[in-house]
Amino acid sequence: MKLKRMLAAIALVLLGALAVNTVATAADDVGTQDPGAKPYAEALKGKRVVLIPMAMGFDLAQGWAAYLKHEVENWGGVFETRDPNWDVNAHAQAITDVISGAQKPDVLVIHSPDLNSFSKLLKKAQKEGIYVVLIDNPMNFPADAFVGSNWYHLGELEAEAAVKACEGKSKQIGLVQGDAANASSIYQYNGIMNVLKQHPDFKVVAEPFSNWDPTTSRNVTTTMLQQNPDICAVIDFWDGDATGASAAIKDAGKTDQVALVTTGGGETVDCKALEDGTFYAVVMTELAGQSRDMNAIIKFLLQSGVKPGTSTTYIYTLEKATTKADLKPTSCWDLKSLQAGAF
Repeated sequence: MKLKRMLAAIALVLLGALAVNTVATAADDVGTQDPGAKPYAEALKGKRVVLIPMAMGFDLAQGWAAYLKHEVENWGGVFETRDPNWDVNAHAQAITDVISGAQKPDVLVIHSPDLNSFSKLLKKAQKEGIYVVLIDNPMNFPADAFVGSNWYHLGELEAEAAVKACEGKSKQIGLVQGDAANASSIYQYNGIMNVLKQHPDFKVVAEPFSNWDPTTSRNVTTTMLQQNPDICAVIDFWDGDATGASAAIKDAGKTDQVALVTTGGGETVDCKALEDGTFYAVVMTELAGQSRDMNAIIKFLLQSGVKPGTSTTYIYTLEKATTKADLKPTSCWDLKSLQAGAF
């Protein structure tokens, strides 16, 4: 009887172990049967994403490229860039080359210089089965997605910062616009003027174009300050050429009188310019969030089954005007760190 009881006890232990093992195996099966992982990987594996900005030689484009390369290659895709170097014809040729090449991209990410130039080319890309994602600058073209700034609201933020900077001063504001064809310049101007309508005591005394060139910005700002010595704020439409406006303000000895407001990518140069008083306020692009939005919409399109050219999605980036008083250690991002892989 004693032997029987021992054998019965051993049998119970073995059955218990078998039950535990069975439960564990079932749990493992549930883990490997995630309904999303396999189709996600199959939809994205080997897909080619090509970024063609206006140029690769400025911080925002290099920041986008660093983030997208990191994301795309980690989900199994192929990432490439082309550099038109601010040349519209070279930009159009780069788009033409990738559309007509033997290895067509699955997604084309375009930073357009204006509202209309590439409409026919991008329509052709969609007919070839390529998704088109516009970034930063919107176009008069139904892309599959737009990711970037709401430039009208961005202009409003700049104007509000300039109005605040001019409290107790002359109420004279100067504008240094980009150009007459770029959506970011046109919409930015409209947003600024909308806010200034609510402040009828303010007057825009000059509004020249810089064509996004710092030397031109410096020259037109110099003239502006000579003709309107009581200006209390200048809004330059891009931090890249606002370096020219800041030099003109410094040359005129008006650093303490004229507040310089601009917009930019939020790289460390912007924070340094706020810290040393070169800029009064910068409406910064939240690069990490904007790049994450690009990656998310690319992954969505590649899984969606939606035919290119049949739907449009807009994703606007969260932005705010940052002044020296708002600066935090995390206010700006560092390009060298990103390129070294610090995500």
